[in-house]
Amino acid sequence: MSGSAGSSDPTGSESLPGAGAGESVAGSRLRVLLIANTLPPKDVSGVGEQVLQLASGLRALGHEVRVLGRGPGGARGPKVLFPLAVMGPTLRAVASWRPDVVQVHESDGALAAAVARALRWSLRRKLFLVALQQVSYRREVAVVRPLRDGDRVISEPGAVERRFLRFKAPLQVALGQWTARQADLVLAPSLVTAAELRQDYGVSEATVLPNVTGGLAVEPVPMDTAMAHTPENTTGNTAEGTSQEPGGFFLFVGRLRVRKGVEVLLEALARMRQRRREEGGPELPRLLVVGDGEHRPAIEAARDRLGLKDSVRLLGRASAGEVRWLLARARALVVPSTYEGMPLVILEAMEAGVPVVASAVSGIPEVVVDCRWREESGLSTELKELTEFWAEESKRGVEETGWLVPPEDAASLAKALEETLAEEGAMARQRGAAGRRRLEALYRPRHGASRWQQLIQDRLDRRT
Repeated sequence: MSGSAGSSDPTGSESLPGAGAGESVAGSRLRVLLIANTLPPKDVSGVGEQVLQLASGLRALGHEVRVLGRGPGGARGPKVLFPLAVMGPTLRAVASWRPDVVQVHESDGALAAAVARALRWSLRRKLFLVALQQVSYRREVAVVRPLRDGDRVISEPGAVERRFLRFKAPLQVALGQWTARQADLVLAPSLVTAAELRQDYGVSEATVLPNVTGGLAVEPVPMDTAMAHTPENTTGNTAEGTSQEPGGFFLFVGRLRVRKGVEVLLEALARMRQRRREEGGPELPRLLVVGDGEHRPAIEAARDRLGLKDSVRLLGRASAGEVRWLLARARALVVPSTYEGMPLVILEAMEAGVPVVASAVSGIPEVVVDCRWREESGLSTELKELTEFWAEESKRGVEETGWLVPPEDAASLAKALEETLAEEGAMARQRGAAGRRRLEALYRPRHGASRWQQLIQDRLDRRT
C-alpha cells in the first residue's frame, strides 16, 4: 500500500481497490494529508498504525489520501529531528497539492501544524487542521513514578525514564499542547483521553475517534527459534527459549517501562503459584512477555526474585506478524498498565478472539467490557460522558469481552487471571468470542473512517 513506511512513495494517494471517486458517503471527495513521524512496518508505532488504518478507511470511502512521513518525498533524518525536518515537506505538499484537510499527530506535529496554518492564510484556502493525540503528555509524565502493589513499592523508574522526565518530557508537553491549540479539531481515542486533553491542554473541543484495526494485511509469522539469544548465538534478538510454546499461555505485549505495570503482573503470578502449591493445584500457564525497553533489567530482576524464571519468558521485540501468531495461541492478553491511551494490541486480541485482562485505566474500559466492573464503577466515575456511554450500551445489550481490575493491585489481577482458567477456560473462550463480535461491530477501519468523515464534514459545513 502506498503511504506506508518503507514504500517508494510515502505520499502516495491512490485509492484501495474498488474505491472510486463517487463513493464518499457525504458526497464530497476530500484531499487529506496525514503527517506522522513513525509508520509501520519500519517503525513499531501505535500512532503510525492508526494513521495507516485511517488512510485505508478514507480511501475506501473515495477520499484522496497522502501520508507524509520520513523517507523519500518526506522528512529526512532521524526521528528526533522529525518536527523540524517535516516543515519543508509539509510546505511543499500543502502548496502544491492543496489538501482540504491536514492532520498531524502528537507533539511531532506542532511545527507542521504551524506551517499549515501559515499557508492557510497566504494561499487563502479553507484548509482544515486536525490534531489526533493518543495521550495527554501531562498524564504520561505523571506516571513516571514508583510502581506499587497497594501501599508497597515494587519498582522504580530507571535512569532512562528519569532523564526523560527531566529533559524530554517538558518539551513534549509544550509541543503537545501547542499542537492541540493550533488545531480546528482535536481527536482522541477515548472519552477519557478527550477529557484529559481538554483539561490539560486548555482546548475547548476534543472529541473521540476510536482506534481501529484490520486495514493492514498482516500474516502470522512463527517466532524463529534459530534466532533465540543464547551464549552461542549473539545475533542481537533478545528472545529466551523456544518458539514452540504450547497454547494457553498468558501474553503481555508492549514497551517495557514502569507505567506498563509488568511487575504487578509478576506479583499476581507469584500469588497464584503460591496458592496452587498450597492447595496442590496444577502448574500455572507460562507468561510470555513481548517487547523491549529501558525497564527490562528491572523486570528480569523481579522475575528472578519472585522465583518465576521457569514460568516467565521475555521474548524481546517481535514483528506484527509474530504478535498475531502468539495471540492466536494465547489464553489471554494481560495489560496491567497504570496509564494508556487505547492500546492497539487490545483490538488485535479481540480480532483473534482472545479475552483481555486489563487495568481499568484511560480508554480501556470503553473497549473492554466487564459488566461487574461497570456496575461497581459506573456510578462513581467523574466523567459524565463515560457513564452515559455505558448506560446507552446497556440499553442495547452488551456482551462481556474480558476482565477489568484496579491498577497496581496484584490480588485483583490474580483473581481475574484465575477466572480465565476456570471451567477449563470456558468463560475465557466465551468472552474472547464476544470480543471478536464487538470488534467487527465497532472497531474496523470503515467505522473509524465514517466517524472521521462525519466529524470533518459537520465542521466544514459550519464554515460555509
